[in-house]
Amino acid sequence: MTNVRGPKVVVIGGGTGLPVLLRGLRQFPVNLSAIVTVSDDGGSTGRLRQDYSIPAPGDIRKVIASMSDVEPTLLKLFEHRFENGDGLSGHALGNLILAGMTSVTGDFYKGIKEISKVFNVKGRIYPIANENMYLKAEFEDGTIVRGESKIPLVNKQIKRVYYDPPIVQPLPEAVEAIKRAELIVVAPGSLYTSILPNLISREIKEALSHTKAKKLYICNIMTQYGETNGYAVSDHVRALHDHVESSFVDSVVVHSERIERTIKQEYKKERAEPVHCDDHILKALGVDVLEGDIASLQEDGTLKHEEHKIAKLLYELVNKS
Repeated sequence: MTNVRGPKVVVIGGGTGLPVLLRGLRQFPVNLSAIVTVSDDGGSTGRLRQDYSIPAPGDIRKVIASMSDVEPTLLKLFEHRFENGDGLSGHALGNLILAGMTSVTGDFYKGIKEISKVFNVKGRIYPIANENMYLKAEFEDGTIVRGESKIPLVNKQIKRVYYDPPIVQPLPEAVEAIKRAELIVVAPGSLYTSILPNLISREIKEALSHTKAKKLYICNIMTQYGETNGYAVSDHVRALHDHVESSFVDSVVVHSERIERTIKQEYKKERAEPVHCDDHILKALGVDVLEGDIASLQEDGTLKHEEHKIAKLLYELVNKS
């Protein structure tokens, strides 16, 4: 894993939102680090975790792909998912490679570092933990569910998420990256199952509370059924602050452009709606609002954060600080 000279930027998250930011930021002269959730238990990742008792490789695989500088064919091979074959169906090749390298090196993080060399990764990739761990959620009615993939299916108001086992040691290198950072970006993504699992260990909480870095949260454009039904921007920020036990977010980045009615109607089918930016409440929370045109319409009709727009905004921001 290689770094370049430039401002130290740490991006935290998982799912599909984190790779988008990383693909954009790697085009700028920044010293880039990614802290990635490893609590997924569904699909190919879940099957490999059951068989080999390793941290979840799926989000790590996506991050390696987003930060790599190799021939497109090799990258396509790494991301290839088998559709047929006894035992292979559903598995992503990159997940299998990560599981294999963990077996070869005897250590999940060492395996990531070795694969990152092969794929010429620009920056550093840190799993939030180097051990097999799962996620639990407690809902407002007292219900408790184990397993990241099962949490959104309950579709109740989530009170908190926590680890199983309850005490998980974060990777020391991840903690140090936060302490040394000049800009910390919490990526968009599933709030309770992709973002918060990175922030709830005691060491990470302390590092976020004491770092001198500017701390941004890039808010989701749409709500997510089963996790953030009816959430405004301030509700996202409160969830982050409640779990970290500190008002650590300095600024929130929101998409400022009007969302067409046809797009809203498509999202309504998924029981999702635009996240309302309640500026007055955010101001009362001491959080600055940074608005910008940071999304683009995809071929499938969805509205997603646009990697070049948002990376440019972040790079300009870190150079002003």
